[in-house]
Amino acid sequence: MEKDLTKGSVLKVLLRFSLPYLLSSFLQTFYGMVDLYVIGQYNGAAATSAVSIGSQVMHMLTVVIVGLAMGSTVGLGVAIGSKHKERASCIIGNTVTLFAIGSVTLMAVLMLARNGIITVMSVPTEAISQTKDYLTICFAGIPFITAYNVISCIYRGMGDSKSPMYFVGVACVLNIALDFLLIGGFGMGAAGAAYGTVVSQASSVVFALVFLMKKSKAEMSGLKLTKADFRPERSVFSDILKVGVPVACQDGFIQISFLVITMIANQRGVDVAASVGIVEKIISFLFLVPSAMLSSVSAIAAQNRGANQHERARKTLYYAILVSVSFGIVCFVLCQFVPEQFVGLFSSEAIVRELGAQYLRSYSFDCIMAGIHFCFSGFFCAYGRSGFSFAHNLTSVLLVRIPGAYLATKLYPDTLFPMGMAAPAGSALSSVICIVLFLVLWRAPHEELR
Repeated sequence: MEKDLTKGSVLKVLLRFSLPYLLSSFLQTFYGMVDLYVIGQYNGAAATSAVSIGSQVMHMLTVVIVGLAMGSTVGLGVAIGSKHKERASCIIGNTVTLFAIGSVTLMAVLMLARNGIITVMSVPTEAISQTKDYLTICFAGIPFITAYNVISCIYRGMGDSKSPMYFVGVACVLNIALDFLLIGGFGMGAAGAAYGTVVSQASSVVFALVFLMKKSKAEMSGLKLTKADFRPERSVFSDILKVGVPVACQDGFIQISFLVITMIANQRGVDVAASVGIVEKIISFLFLVPSAMLSSVSAIAAQNRGANQHERARKTLYYAILVSVSFGIVCFVLCQFVPEQFVGLFSSEAIVRELGAQYLRSYSFDCIMAGIHFCFSGFFCAYGRSGFSFAHNLTSVLLVRIPGAYLATKLYPDTLFPMGMAAPAGSALSSVICIVLFLVLWRAPHEELR
């Protein structure tokens, strides 16, 4: 279960760790896209908007949860890199306690806030009923969604990116089957998509726990969890949240910017809302590689930080940027030539395909720019400087992403192309800030880097 990420070729270690994570993310995003595909085949624009809007809300919550859990990933990486087994066990136990309490509380709050969320999101009138159904079911499943993502983050913090791939594989197969059964067979619309998501995530959690129980002592590499490890410790909670909260806020602000852009689109009618929702799904798929690099850099650099191998951590960052940017260029080129075909996978309506293609052509430039600041964010988190990531993303959201999208809508009401430029422009600003912050960080004495 535990893997040493401080030895061997840096590039090989990065690819070996990131590929299972990438496949896990692909499967998770794939079955999310299947939701949209199936709902589009059996229902109209109203149901498509309900699922796209509802899934955006859930995606925002998920990335915030994963961001918080990043504190556990980094803490585990440092503890394992420095060979502190007891500390690692305590972090795992406290992580379970912290997120169990947090998920139940979050579920209760969100249930009470359903109508307010729908109002704030400016959901088109035709889609309100199904959006409410979707959110109600998904909010009830928050504990399962939290458990799955936290378990995966714990495994990755220990250097194991393969096990979470198996967990999400179970969820993927089940979710796709349930989509066709509940949406296509029983005609349950958006509610069927929500039930499929929650049931598949719950099944994945059960599979993960059974998988963990069958691990041998040798595979656990000296890690022994006791009841005392689950007892809340202020210092452990503090260390987890010190890294996790800025990351969660950073990811949350990015998602809020997406939601604000969605709100702007929703006010322009159901066709624009469906187009923007579909493109956001496509972009989330294309962002899999940058996201995999972010998490991989966090885990690998954290272990190397714990082992005092700072140059190796820096090389991991460089290779990750190279991989991310190269992939982004390929995605950008494809989106310039076949955007309508991509959007057409999720809607047969001509107006939705036309508007979606406009938005995708400009937005896809972000596939290149985002790869740079994603990798830097992973590196900053590994070194306990997650506040850096929060700072550059907040600056980008407030100065470029949201105002850029709003102005584009006002100045160019007949096309979505200018609106799509807001995201890559924001990423460009983030990348410049990241480079400056990295140069400042790397000039610090190594004692401070620890």
